[in-house]
Amino acid sequence: MNRFSYARASDVSDALAQHRSAPHAAFVAGGTNLVDLIRVNVERPDCLIDITRLPLKSIDATPEGGLRIGALVTNSAAARERTIVERYPLLSKAILAGASAQIRNAATIGGNLLQRTRCAYFYDPGLPCNKREPGSGCPALEGVNRMHAILGASEHCIAVHPSDMCVALSALDASVHTDGPNGPRAIPFADFHRLPGERPEIDTNLAPGEIVTAVELPAAGFATHHAYLKIRERASYAFALVSVALAVELDGDAMRDVRCALGGVAHKPWRDFEAEAMLRGMPLSAAIVRRFAGALVRAAHGRRGNAFKIELVTRAVVRAFEIATQRDCRSE
Repeated sequence: MNRFSYARASDVSDALAQHRSAPHAAFVAGGTNLVDLIRVNVERPDCLIDITRLPLKSIDATPEGGLRIGALVTNSAAARERTIVERYPLLSKAILAGASAQIRNAATIGGNLLQRTRCAYFYDPGLPCNKREPGSGCPALEGVNRMHAILGASEHCIAVHPSDMCVALSALDASVHTDGPNGPRAIPFADFHRLPGERPEIDTNLAPGEIVTAVELPAAGFATHHAYLKIRERASYAFALVSVALAVELDGDAMRDVRCALGGVAHKPWRDFEAEAMLRGMPLSAAIVRRFAGALVRAAHGRRGNAFKIELVTRAVVRAFEIATQRDCRSE
């Protein structure tokens, strides 16, 4: 482990100022991902800036009827917050599907957003990894790739984003609020995380020294028709092979709005806005749901170890519609 200094920030301005004076610093709160990476010598910050005392721990209504969740709210607190459980149950269920109770008690909303997209090769400094050491190669391409991406990957990286919470936030059209050297801004959730392309070492579109301050949810919470379905190797504390966050608004038998985000399949939570648009105004039927599920994987590329995920996605999406709408979407 490399040596590093430690500092504590009193507010957001102080945290930003300290980061400007130590450009290779890292912000730390719960540390559930960062500390692990420091221990295995993957992350090597020269300073840790403790932000646990920043005033970012509230959950507040917005003037537009939505909800603003501070970046330092713990995952456990968010999942159990009455307003979230009642108005945004998709988010609550996704958070509770992730990690373990002990980790959720320490992990924060902001930290969950910023956890590294990663795989076992990334964690092993003795092996090449383009995400850890750009240009060194990606052994997962021909190696053990059961958990890896089938959508949006590149020849430089096929790791998948591990978060459950982020899949639900994607489906809910959340936005991420930040502050940094150029002032505060709001980033649409679809634009927050990046696909690997030729720069897999960059996971998000945050600017250097920028800090997440909150996540904002719009008014529409899809409390009536929703589903979070996570398919994994074991019942607890495992990353998803495939997950589906589905939100549906029905008008009689017609689908007025559909949001569907996938986890476990790409470098970021995956949405296909073109496929979703095809469903709006369409009747809810098994044939249309199956056609939509197939459209989601039309560009999928499976490898030796993970080609099964293509069929798994289609089945999981159909099952999610059944859970969300309480209708049989496999017949007809």
